[in-house]
Amino acid sequence: MKNTVFVETEIGGKRLKIETGLLAGQAGGAVTVQLDETILFSAATAAAEPKEGIDYFPLQVEYREKYYAAGKFPGGFFKREARPSEKEILTSRFTDRPIRPLFQKGFNREVQINNMLLSADGQNDPDILSIVAASAALVISDLPFYGPIGAVRVGRVDGKLVFNPTNDERQKSDLDLIYAGLAEQPVMIEGDAREISEKDFFQAMQAAHAEVKKLIDIQLELRRKLGRPDKAIAPDDGAGQSAINNLLETARNAGGDSLLEALTALDRKERASRLKQAKETLKNSLLEKFPEMTDEQFRAMLEELSTELVHKLVLEKQRRLDGRNFDEIRPLAGDVALLPRAHGSALFSRGETQSLATVTLGSQQDSQELDAITGGAPEKKFMVHYNFPPYSTGEVGRLGFTGRREIGHGALAERSLEQMMPSDYGYTVRLVSDIMSSNGSTSMASVCAGALALMDAGVPLKKPVAGISIGLFSAENKSVLVTDIIGAEDHYGEMDFKVAGTRDGITGFQVDLKRRGLPWPLVEEALEKARAARMKILDFMASVIAEPRKDLSPYAPRVHEVKINPEKIGGLIGPGGKNIRRITDLTGAQIDIDDDGTIHIFTNNGDALEMAIREISLVTAEPEVGIIYNGTVTGIKEFGAFVEIFPGTDGLVHISELADFRVGRVEDICKLGDQMWVKCIGIDDRGKIRLSRREAMKEKGLPDPAAQKK
Repeated sequence: MKNTVFVETEIGGKRLKIETGLLAGQAGGAVTVQLDETILFSAATAAAEPKEGIDYFPLQVEYREKYYAAGKFPGGFFKREARPSEKEILTSRFTDRPIRPLFQKGFNREVQINNMLLSADGQNDPDILSIVAASAALVISDLPFYGPIGAVRVGRVDGKLVFNPTNDERQKSDLDLIYAGLAEQPVMIEGDAREISEKDFFQAMQAAHAEVKKLIDIQLELRRKLGRPDKAIAPDDGAGQSAINNLLETARNAGGDSLLEALTALDRKERASRLKQAKETLKNSLLEKFPEMTDEQFRAMLEELSTELVHKLVLEKQRRLDGRNFDEIRPLAGDVALLPRAHGSALFSRGETQSLATVTLGSQQDSQELDAITGGAPEKKFMVHYNFPPYSTGEVGRLGFTGRREIGHGALAERSLEQMMPSDYGYTVRLVSDIMSSNGSTSMASVCAGALALMDAGVPLKKPVAGISIGLFSAENKSVLVTDIIGAEDHYGEMDFKVAGTRDGITGFQVDLKRRGLPWPLVEEALEKARAARMKILDFMASVIAEPRKDLSPYAPRVHEVKINPEKIGGLIGPGGKNIRRITDLTGAQIDIDDDGTIHIFTNNGDALEMAIREISLVTAEPEVGIIYNGTVTGIKEFGAFVEIFPGTDGLVHISELADFRVGRVEDICKLGDQMWVKCIGIDDRGKIRLSRREAMKEKGLPDPAAQKK
């Protein structure tokens, strides 16, 4: 049954194997990629006919994790996989991004890549294999894909680079770089770091590229082993391109100037109005000469003409669409504490891009549980949610479930800020970025607004974090990088190079390209431009709020941690939870107990917190020799009285320690339920406590009622 072909190489000291021929024989291309005991399947298929009337390449990438891969049952009532998780969506997105620009221009047949996790060993994350598997499936197919590409994850443990690190190694790493590249240049970069320098980051990318070349070589080898010749893809002249070229030639003279004037209008409403008029005028002019022109041909021509005009404006006239210098950041504005009931809030604007960020503090029970198939943390205590409503672009749109783009942008902001969150913070923190106005790089605006809101909330952020995006325009022999791209520069340009960080290094990054690779000198230059811009934004943010507030909002809950002897946990909980229920009912506090004896107390006000701390200390306190306690008599024997000094903790007051005179009967001094001052005078090896009423009364200088009766 198994008539397969495979290739393999070594990445980071581990064997990586690509195999085809066993599964999905009717797909255009199907492979499995295996790293240790983690196996990922990928199938690439395409529709037989082109899809007309669209202005995008209809590529769909799906990544799914099957619970059986880890020998688990899915949660929920139906016990089957349901809607994709955030991890699956993010993996689908970064699998899509390096592949999309590598298809033949004009190719508009629907392409679907289905990636599926078949086996998970809990240590090797399959997400990085998703890019390799998708590329390999496309390489062995007949689709016009200008691949292959390779992808590796790079970590840095104790200063040493590690390729495709295990989950355990990632916990110790200060870098999490997902790098995808062609044979000569990078095509996609994503990840986070703990303030890595631009120099070290660049070197990590170059080291990753050497590993990527191995993956590219074995994919080409796999195709040859299948007896298929190397791909010879026709020039980028998709169907109908000659007709579009004819339209372009005429349109340049008929309406190019008016179209460029409309594109460079600074006011959004005026720009939209002038663009509409310029398009209508140009379309009517072309129809006179080309009456057979279709709407699709006009749309495709208009897109090419607009891109061409914007590139010429930047490269030849040295001018940007909004008139800024290439390194100029749009005007910045910001404020904090806008919302009185939010635990923290901030508004950050960069030109027409505006983010409203809010912070909510919660208890450990508010953390997000992660039912991870592939290993990793079981919960998440810091989360960033990003919302992009249609009014942010002045449009009417559908409001529904959170989209993939929103999940991706929120994840990028979360990774960038998480590196500066305090370790072992007592609160669960939810940060929400609502985009109020959008004109480019809203994810980086969310980073800036988020840092301001966290500091306004009093979250002890280690350092402020800011983010910026760098764009690219290029021709055959010339390239120009532009700082702080607007929406049109993102649309008509070739790159969105997003970098976030502190004054001391990079914390988050994501690079999307619309071209086939990015030359290394431009990578280095973009990193430097992003660093310089980040410093300016951090200077501005410091003028809004320089450091985290010392006090929390009066509406924020209070969290306190108490450490007790783990052996006391049972006593604190009590039989059937009796003791802990009594404390929570009395104080209204939420109390979480860790196995190591750490007690997390969560209350809505300071008085309740103090009461909860006091009650817990009474139950869990350890007796100390020399300390006087006010206890309760719980037992009377001929030889003395037992006195409870803490709930569940008592000691013996021997009859000779009841008074400074001879006591005939214990009942002459006390009875059950009496309050009694006692001093701890000893604790033996078995933990038995010896108490003295006589010494306590003497030390406190109190008269002894029993002596007066005597």
